[in-house]
Amino acid sequence: MSLREDSSVGRSSSRGEFSSEDRDSDGVPETGCLSIIVLGASGDLAKKKTFPALFNLFQQGFLQSSEVHIFGYARTKLSDDELRDRIRGYLSQGKGASSEHSEHLSKFLQLIKYVSGPYDGEEGFQLLNKEISEHEISKNSQEGSSRRLFYLALPPSVYPSVCKMIRHHCMNLSHLGGWTRIVVEKPFGKDLGTAEALSSQLGELFNEPQLYRIDHYLGKELVQNLLVLRFANRFFLPLWNRDNIDNIQIVFREDFGTEGRGGYFDEYGIIRDIIQNHLLQVLCLVAMEKPVSLKPEHIRDEKVKVLQSVLPIQMDETVLGQYEGYKDDATVSNDSNTPTFATVVLWIHNERWEGVPFILKAGKALNSRKAEIRVQFKDVPGDIFKCKKQGRNEFVIRLQPSEAMYMKLNVKKPGLDMSTIQSELDLSYKQRYQGVTIPEAYERLILDTIRGDQQHFVRRDELRAAWEIFTPLLHRIDDGEVKPLPYKQGSRGPVEADELLARAGYIQTHGYIWVPPSL
Repeated sequence: MSLREDSSVGRSSSRGEFSSEDRDSDGVPETGCLSIIVLGASGDLAKKKTFPALFNLFQQGFLQSSEVHIFGYARTKLSDDELRDRIRGYLSQGKGASSEHSEHLSKFLQLIKYVSGPYDGEEGFQLLNKEISEHEISKNSQEGSSRRLFYLALPPSVYPSVCKMIRHHCMNLSHLGGWTRIVVEKPFGKDLGTAEALSSQLGELFNEPQLYRIDHYLGKELVQNLLVLRFANRFFLPLWNRDNIDNIQIVFREDFGTEGRGGYFDEYGIIRDIIQNHLLQVLCLVAMEKPVSLKPEHIRDEKVKVLQSVLPIQMDETVLGQYEGYKDDATVSNDSNTPTFATVVLWIHNERWEGVPFILKAGKALNSRKAEIRVQFKDVPGDIFKCKKQGRNEFVIRLQPSEAMYMKLNVKKPGLDMSTIQSELDLSYKQRYQGVTIPEAYERLILDTIRGDQQHFVRRDELRAAWEIFTPLLHRIDDGEVKPLPYKQGSRGPVEADELLARAGYIQTHGYIWVPPSL
């Protein structure tokens, strides 16, 4: 298909980016069938995340066998059945062997067709386009009314060549309500320069409404709850500012190391892998002002404003670490300077957050596995109950595992004495929402892509602002100017990180442990 045939690409147009609910009363046909193309179909990401998410959407009825077909594309030579056998086990995990599940699985696998070819060769993509077109014809879709979703489960190094092939050979005509959308996975570059170069290359091929830069943290249930918590509850509104909040921590901890991903991880490190994208996205939702509406662009406008208000990172407010034994991995360089742990204090220079430290902390091979947001409030003035020794009030949002929200507060200890103890108001999802399945992040984000909702995807200027914050620090690490401190596996990380938290004003509560309530 030539560039001329899809005249909407490269400029903003009201044609071609309709959701599946859009209909034209003047006779334009309803949106046609849906083709989902997973590029990198034989890789780990596709079989562990992308295909399971598609299967769950199919089971729940969001993808109908009467209108959807799934294509896998990769360099590996496979038959349709060989690809189906590769992913079958990942679609059955924890599902049991019920007849209903087996029936759904069988129907879903039959929707998958595989095409083999290179990522920079015309013949492979011409064959892929032929297969997609034949499916669309078989569904009686009028030319230009069909939808094509390309999911790039690939390393970013091949994005430009793959997108060029899609643009020249696999585009759907968009003037009859159809569309072509591209989902790209992180990492989006390695620093500001490479990210901008990648954005420019993709921007020459597709316009912004066609590009969906996925960050799966934005699909997590508790992350999506942040806007509702902040802007739909009256009692949070007057408290969510520098007058009441002392500090905010956004934490990601893993109790295992690189586990076979040493080669990949050593190229990127914990800041590029977790902090610059996942944790910074969470910071935006915690700190942003109320958007004009829930329209994707209004929400993303406010996120960009937050990022643009972040002050440059100071080296005395950064602690890097590397766990002992990291270099034992054969795929890791013996003189690697890559951090597997980082604590960074960010300051937001605006009226709401001036003076409040945002502490981003992430690490591997630590003593626990969790991801959470911890909002610590200031001490109560005139502490007549001497509660300060118990610990501060905190609002904690547990993102994973055991999704929960709880408020740590001081209460009277049961008994005859007027003494206090720290307890919590607890909303634990497994207890409160029994029988409700919390969707995986990838399910939600793929469905958003099909619906044309970009709220939970990263916009180009947002990506640039995020890289501007971390690029100077990353360059210093890459140049060997900053060395990570060693820490033992199974520890809290370098002791210096706890000292940094204390300097930033965080007061750790001793003697209190949150225990998820049992059913």
